[in-house]
Amino acid sequence: MTYETYLGLSREEVLEKVRAVMSEKRFQHVLGVEKACVALAEANAYDTEKAGLAGLLHDYAKELSDQDFVDLIDRYSLDTDLKNWGNNIWHGVVGIYKIKEDLGLEDPDILQAIERHTIGSSQMSTLDKIVYVADYIEDGRNFPGVAEAREIARHSLNRAVAYETASTVAYLAKQGVPIYPRTLETYNAYVRYLKE
Repeated sequence: MTYETYLGLSREEVLEKVRAVMSEKRFQHVLGVEKACVALAEANAYDTEKAGLAGLLHDYAKELSDQDFVDLIDRYSLDTDLKNWGNNIWHGVVGIYKIKEDLGLEDPDILQAIERHTIGSSQMSTLDKIVYVADYIEDGRNFPGVAEAREIARHSLNRAVAYETASTVAYLAKQGVPIYPRTLETYNAYVRYLKE
């Protein structure tokens, strides 16, 4: 696997850059997501290089400070409402600007998939779904329902998106915390696939 097409870098060079900005635990997670993305891409006749790179970079900005995110929101004149949320939203939606700055990534499909990997969208591309689902089911994950999520993902990306989003919405509602509007849009758009 090489990522020269998108970054002009070998996989080893990309790994060095990714490892430099995160903890070892987070690094192991992104390797797991990369692997899951490649497997889902193969199963859904999608470009494995593109999917693998999106998986590898999806959490690139996860360990930035809150101030770094606020600065990016200001620098790129993003919606100021983003400041009312936190890292779970920022590391995708705002994090893509850090990836562009640090790595020079310009591919719109990969950037969109990273932007959407925690919140989804009512209209997700195949790559969006692959990264969204891979992040949830990678081998290092261990939580109630993950085995079922993996089994669903083997058969239907749309149903996997629905299952994951329904589980996430239920979890957040039980915690009594606000749910990002786009997450609810994702739920409404995909919930019908749960009946497949």
